[in-house]
Amino acid sequence: MAKAVAALTLQCPQEALPVVQRFLHDIQANRSVDSIQLFALLAIGEIGRHIDLSGVPDLNSVLLEAFSSQSEEVKTAASFALGSVSVGNLTEYLPFVLKEIGEQPRRQYLLLHSLKEIISCQSSSPESIQALDPFIESIWSLLVQHWECPEEGARNVVAECLGRLALVRPALLVPRLEECLDSPSPLARATVVAAAKWALAERSPSTTHTGAAASSVYGVITAGTPSEASAVLRPRLAKFLGALGDPDLGVRRVALLALNSAAHNRPQMVRDLLDSLLPQLYQETKVRNELIREVEMGPFKHTVDDGLDIRKAAFECMYTLLDTCLEQLDVFEFLNHVEEGLKDHYDIKMLTYLMLVRLATLCPAAILQRLERLVEPLKATCASKIKANSVKQEFEKQDELKRSAMRAFTALLAIPDADKKPPDERV
Repeated sequence: MAKAVAALTLQCPQEALPVVQRFLHDIQANRSVDSIQLFALLAIGEIGRHIDLSGVPDLNSVLLEAFSSQSEEVKTAASFALGSVSVGNLTEYLPFVLKEIGEQPRRQYLLLHSLKEIISCQSSSPESIQALDPFIESIWSLLVQHWECPEEGARNVVAECLGRLALVRPALLVPRLEECLDSPSPLARATVVAAAKWALAERSPSTTHTGAAASSVYGVITAGTPSEASAVLRPRLAKFLGALGDPDLGVRRVALLALNSAAHNRPQMVRDLLDSLLPQLYQETKVRNELIREVEMGPFKHTVDDGLDIRKAAFECMYTLLDTCLEQLDVFEFLNHVEEGLKDHYDIKMLTYLMLVRLATLCPAAILQRLERLVEPLKATCASKIKANSVKQEFEKQDELKRSAMRAFTALLAIPDADKKPPDERV
């Protein structure tokens, strides 16, 4: 509906400022009505993306005030609105957003989302990239200042902004990202690798304008094209993904996410690197006892596995590689780690059951040779029981686990000649 209002307003641009002023009044007069605030903020953003609203009094203050709403949806809409309004007049609003990010730590997360909206919108064409050019260095400097932010959510947005910005001028900015991999700070290294993940996942900004080039304040550097982005990323990918060997657990987890992104979005760039990357990937599928600890919660002790997230990332990456890089995999080595995953935590088991379903179709001959070893963990899951005094969620998880195990078994049984195996090799 907000888009429809914006479209109507664009047909009568002389009415834009009065319409926006009315929406601002609605925001201020209905602070306790989230739906009205949401609609007004989204409409202002959609209008401001196309029409310069710098002449509207109190616009900045009203949008920033909405950042303090009790509603997360309203805060997100305010962030979107500020970013979109900035697109309508970069010279007026972008320096303001950058200044606020530096001076307002409590609003930093939402302001970074506003900046992300600006970069995304300004990456859509060579003309919009040209308009963003004068601000690229300022944006880069600010993002670098905040890539060690202690709040993970803010770091993730910084990384996304860096990745998207790098695709705007890949020849200029991707080499800078590569240099920052040598930072002594693990938080900085993790942010850089996450930025590479976003760059690998995103289409180059000028995909819809292939061959077009925008003039640039940097002279020889033109708007990034798909081929330029790939040409700049390809020789540096080994170093970005080399973070799989980083001593810091958090950096390695982000590197696995980057490998997953590359395998999904740019498999042709990953295949030649797998000989060196797969041993590091498989290493992260193992349970590490030194990362398991007990936490006391009142009279109870709770086991916490700090390695679970990185194992999940590793198995998710393996699942992606099945679809995009199967010919580069040693299937029997791959199955060794799938077998271990079948005995792991609930989340890992669910992933490995999905893998078995895919493997039964892709590599039936290899599965037949390992059938007994793959079936035994499925039998154990289907026969397992949980304590009678467990909470409802535990019973639901156990039921879902058993259903998934049975789906995997059904896929194995559908392999030709699987039913000819001796009885002790079948469930």
